[in-house]
Amino acid sequence: MRKSKLKRRRIFSLYVPITTILLFLLFPFYWTFVTSIKPELELYGPTVTYWPQNFTMESYRSLFSEFEFLKPMFNSFLVATITTFVTLFVSTLAAYSFTRFEFVGKRILMGLFLTNNMFPNVLLLIPLYSIMRNANLLYTPLSLVIAYATFTIPFSVWMLTGYLKDLPSSLEEAAMIDGANRAVAFIRIILPVLTPSIIATGVYIFIQSWNEYTFAVLFTNEDSRTIPVALKNLIGQLGVQWDLLTAGGIITIIPVCIMFFFAQKKLIEGMTSGSVKG
Repeated sequence: MRKSKLKRRRIFSLYVPITTILLFLLFPFYWTFVTSIKPELELYGPTVTYWPQNFTMESYRSLFSEFEFLKPMFNSFLVATITTFVTLFVSTLAAYSFTRFEFVGKRILMGLFLTNNMFPNVLLLIPLYSIMRNANLLYTPLSLVIAYATFTIPFSVWMLTGYLKDLPSSLEEAAMIDGANRAVAFIRIILPVLTPSIIATGVYIFIQSWNEYTFAVLFTNEDSRTIPVALKNLIGQLGVQWDLLTAGGIITIIPVCIMFFFAQKKLIEGMTSGSVKG
């Protein structure tokens, strides 16, 4: 009797809330996918169907053949990839300097990095637009890389600084005693240990660059627009092209899901790095 009570209590206190939360989180993705494979009669019909009676892939075909969705996908992938590598290169070196060296203005610089994350990115739109126009970089992928770096680098420096603080400096000191210089010790000793944290930071940078809309809508034109801007064009004054919009949304999350699938082990290691002290 007591076991039966405990079992019922566990069901209502654990499984029911978890199931409710999962349904709440997953239903929007399910509805987006279902909408993308509905035929036009069911999509704009008077009755709501939760699963299409005659599903079709016409929206995906139209997205690539008529809407030319491959071009914004390539632009988004190019910008996100370059931004990730540039930000990781700069942030890793900066974080290593902040944790291993003492220099004048160190606290001020770290404070500036933190302050940068306190302000909304929209405040940078006008000055960055002026800079890009004067430098003839407007409407190019490089303009987005520079714009994204203004908010990904400060946050990444803070993340990697926290990870590096948990690594004892004796690691590279032992390598330098054996004859390696600091650069070799950093590449051969610190980087392999720091890899999970770098991957975790890289995933954050890639997703931020992949999904960013505000800078992209101002710094791109028809040839250089990214996925968020391209999908926004499907929302017009006279209506919304739900079939193409939902199909584009499903395709947009596929690269991120693939990246999480292959990097999940390193990502978890990086996110939990330093959480347990010996």
